Amino acid sequence: MTAKTPGAARETGVGLISVGWMGKLHTRAYQAMPSVYPELGLKPRLVHAADTAEDRVAYARDVLGYEKASTDYRAVLADPDVDVVSICAPNVLHHEIGIAAAKAGKPFWIEKPVGRGAEETAEVAAAARSAGLVTSIGYNYRHAPAVERARELIAEGRLGRITNVRATFFSGYAAEPKGALSWRFKRDLAGHGALSDLMSHVVDLVSYVVAPISEVSALTSTVYTERPILPMGSGTHFAVIEDGEMARVENDDYTAALVRFAPGAHSTGAVGTLEASRTIVGPQCGFGFEIYGTDGSVTWNFERMNELRVALERSGPHQGYTTVLGNGHLGDYARFQPGPGNSMGYDDLKVIEAKKFLAAVAGIEHRNSTIEDAHAVAEMISAAAASAESGAWRRVPDVPGAHFGHTARS
Repeated sequence: MTAKTPGAARETGVGLISVGWMGKLHTRAYQAMPSVYPELGLKPRLVHAADTAEDRVAYARDVLGYEKASTDYRAVLADPDVDVVSICAPNVLHHEIGIAAAKAGKPFWIEKPVGRGAEETAEVAAAARSAGLVTSIGYNYRHAPAVERARELIAEGRLGRITNVRATFFSGYAAEPKGALSWRFKRDLAGHGALSDLMSHVVDLVSYVVAPISEVSALTSTVYTERPILPMGSGTHFAVIEDGEMARVENDDYTAALVRFAPGAHSTGAVGTLEASRTIVGPQCGFGFEIYGTDGSVTWNFERMNELRVALERSGPHQGYTTVLGNGHLGDYARFQPGPGNSMGYDDLKVIEAKKFLAAVAGIEHRNSTIEDAHAVAEMISAAAASAESGAWRRVPDVPGAHFGHTARS
């Protein structure tokens, strides 16, 4: 990361690994960040992108505007002009590429899950820690202004002592029985199913807003045990195949968990229920929470991302919920919209994430999620999987350095 002249924006060379939908989204986030956060003086420069598909290589260069494009991700990591790397490859490659990025000394922003389980995630975390790298994880739902406000209300004690939490991620992306058997349904490529794909977001969000999870009792089920085969790289998990050859689904479609939260300033004794499904009919991105305390409660759902329902009175004329529309007092809302009631979108959350990543790399502030947070989530997912298999409660191992934003870091 270099500054050309005194007072000039600090230019950061960006590398991208995998030019799919998420890679394009990371790119747009980098491009938008300087105009949304001009005071930071940070200017991403699209230097080098890699993908195994030749058409995506051309797209990265000719449409997205990367100066160079390759078919081998190692070329990105070896490029001296690349200061930071976005890793947006399929889950099966996260472990390999994350460790390679650490060995190359490149701070990285990686999508979740970082590994196919706690062991792989721990190895990536160890490599990044050994290299002294800043990392950031694709837990973008943290950054919704309504979520940030809910977190503030809890931290300020406005809800009293948190007693119980309900959180779900109900997605219908695999509700079609003839939906293709993409890599997401294969254990060696994706790890767990809804448990790691969707529940990992739930775990991160409630850990960020309330407190980390200390114990779990879980169950899983597979709704559709077979799906039509989809050749790798020929489509997405939204593809529908009529009369195709069938093969076995190797991981879970649905998971549920009872959890106990670690003691905190306002969460001692808090318990909760978490659910995730990829085959549910109705919700499309039904990701949200209900958080109840002795003095109040808050509820939020991503399908109505710009609304927060708040109840802060037990009795009296104003008991019940007030719906708070997105406004300049919530999170980074004012960075994107001029006045209350105007909607932010999914892409905007990635712009916030890019800002937190690059600001941490530059040493300006440290509000980003970290590889230790991802490791803590992976340990909870692993404990939930073990509980589902044994039927017993499992303790979630502590991960040194995981903070979920609850403690200050230098």
